[in-house]
Order: sequence, then C-alpha cells, then structure tokens
Amino acid sequence: MKYNPSTHHRGSIRLKGYDYSRTGAYFITICTQNRRLYFEQYPELRQIVNGRLNEIPDHFEGVLLDEFVVMPNHIHVIIIVGAALAAAQNVNVGATARIAPTTNNRAGASPAPTVGNIIGAFKSLCVQDWLKYIKQNNVNAVGRFWQRNYYEHIIRNEDRLNKIREYIITNPLKWSLDRENPDRQGSDQLEDEIFNVEG
Repeated sequence: MKYNPSTHHRGSIRLKGYDYSRTGAYFITICTQNRRLYFEQYPELRQIVNGRLNEIPDHFEGVLLDEFVVMPNHIHVIIIVGAALAAAQNVNVGATARIAPTTNNRAGASPAPTVGNIIGAFKSLCVQDWLKYIKQNNVNAVGRFWQRNYYEHIIRNEDRLNKIREYIITNPLKWSLDRENPDRQGSDQLEDEIFNVEG
C-alpha cells in the first residue's frame, strides 16, 4: 500500500490558545518524511533517535520522559512538562501531578519550555547527528528525515495516561496493524480509540 496523505495523515489536534508550557503530560507522535521506514532501514539512525530521546530531560529543566518507543517510521513518547514545579509546590509527582496542568506564576522563574520548543530541539539535534554520521561514513541517505509537523495530545486523566502507556508498550507487537505501516493488515482498537479522541 502506497502512502496516501488523505488516509495516512495524523493532523494536529493542537488547541488554539492553549499554553503548551503548562505542567502536564503530553503524548507526542512524530513520523518520518512520507512515512518511509528509515528507522528500520538505518539502525544507526534509530540509535541516534533513541539516544536523543533519552537526553531530552538533560536539555530542558523540569521535563521528564515517561514511556516511549521508536517504530520503523515514527516515534511515540509521553513527555511530562513542569515536573520540577510540581515537586517545588509539594505536589505528588505521580499521575495526578502529570495530568493536572497548573500555570507557572513564580516570580523570576525561567520561562518553561513549550512542547513545541522541546520537539523542535529534539528533531533538530537528531538531524544534525544524522547529517554528521552520513557525511563521516559516506552513506547515501536523505539527511532531513522528519516530517514537518507532529501530533500531540494533552493527557487529561489517569485512565487516558494508562491507555496511552499500554499503546506505546504494545505498539511494536502490533506493527502489522499500525496505521503508519505501509503494509497494514488490519486495525488496532486501542490505536483507533487513542487517535480519534480530541484533546
């Protein structure tokens, strides 16, 4: 099955006016350009992406990773923004703190990164690393491999958080049913539920 933008498009459900630097948990999906299986074709690229995912908390104060997975042509990750703020306010940094957004009103506080800042930096670092790798190793490959945008979902309750975690953990086992798989052989009920519910 060839890539068809009208059937394979995961449009953004970004909420107009929503502050994506607010404390909370966010489910992010980023696909490769034209859904090509770059992470299957180039194991070195998969390693770069996996390494840069793990480094996100090193680059952004108060940002943590929950579950994540690198699939053949996309990634899924749960990012928790404002974990340090929640801890400073003596809020339990468990599921409740992650899914109950608050606004950072601390005087003199550094502006919290937005989800867009985090994803933009992550994608850029991956491309830089990959361009360096293909140049040093004389690999004939596309340098800019990400699609232009990404999908995000604000996780609003613990039930939703647990369903998305389950989906991420089991996604590799259900690759044959994944809507991003060019040879898809069916559908995954949990995937359909997650991607058809608006923020």
